[in-house]
Amino acid sequence: MTVQRRSTKQRSAVSAVLDEADAFLSAQDLHARLRDRGEAVGLATVYRALQALAEDGDVDVLRTDDGEAVYRRCSTGHHHHLVCRRCGRTVEVEGPTVESWARRIGAEHGFTEVEHVVEVFGVCASCSAQGVADQATRP
Repeated sequence: MTVQRRSTKQRSAVSAVLDEADAFLSAQDLHARLRDRGEAVGLATVYRALQALAEDGDVDVLRTDDGEAVYRRCSTGHHHHLVCRRCGRTVEVEGPTVESWARRIGAEHGFTEVEHVVEVFGVCASCSAQGVADQATRP
């Protein structure tokens, strides 16, 4: 059963910030961006809006190394993310090899309805180039 959620000014503001972001954002980061825009949206409202968007499949959620949830508007359908550890830039990627491996490993162990989450972390080309430049200028 699909829940019909009431559209509010606050949810629309949260959605607008997510539409513009190319990296995952924490609720606090999103709240700060809303404040910078002059939007009067409380942090608790941001959390509720993000939870609703995640439940509806409108945003993807990752857990950072320290357990914080971060959110990003993503395309529909199953996909994975390649995330820069330095700047947070995120690229959606398909993983057909991962998909077949997950199905095969599930079947080998008698599992059905197998689901998985794969996130790949690295350093993007821009940050890598910046890192080289930073190292080159050190004494």
